[in-house]
Amino acid sequence: MWTVKVVGVSVLAVSVTVELLNWLRRRYKKRKPLNEVLFFPSEVACVEHLLSPSAPCYCALPHGVDTSFSRLLRHVLSASSSLDLCVFAFSNTDLCRAVLSLRKRGVVIRVLSDKDYIAINGSQIGPLRKAGICVRSDGGAVYMHHKFALVDGSLLISGSLNWTLTAVQANMENLIVTMEPELVRPFVQEFNRLWELSDPARTLSNGVQTELERTAGHD
Repeated sequence: MWTVKVVGVSVLAVSVTVELLNWLRRRYKKRKPLNEVLFFPSEVACVEHLLSPSAPCYCALPHGVDTSFSRLLRHVLSASSSLDLCVFAFSNTDLCRAVLSLRKRGVVIRVLSDKDYIAINGSQIGPLRKAGICVRSDGGAVYMHHKFALVDGSLLISGSLNWTLTAVQANMENLIVTMEPELVRPFVQEFNRLWELSDPARTLSNGVQTELERTAGHD
């Protein structure tokens, strides 16, 4: 009788141990980093299910179609803590809606754009600023021609694609989406460098210093 009980307990213990080991293996198994290439122009399809999932859509566009643009939107909307966006041109209203929805969810958003493009007709920088999103522009003499985004500081979206309707639907463009640390890290560093260089307080300070030096030169 005791032998049977001991054997039964031993079998149960072994079974629990095996299950625990399998669970730990699945839990901590090294995940394969995300690497994806997207090509444009993208097929035109409805994306309301991504931007307004609770509201039904009855538009004439194809529904439930997986496109390069819908995949881009999914990656942007996957942000849970931060989104750093460094892009020359930003006029795509659907991408603007995606960024604004992240803002409502409490995601910290920083945007860098070219100083000349910000003011052109159709730019979505205005709505971002109205929503309280911090937008900076490079005050240098050269174009800020980057096109990349960093999601949660660990996912990089980079390529030739400007965030415009023309780029998405009419141009031959490309994007690489990756979580490879060796590729993501330099972009994080570059964004932070440009962010500091574009600090309005820094620009003002440099302007004051230049004026003081100019005035001193006339003394």
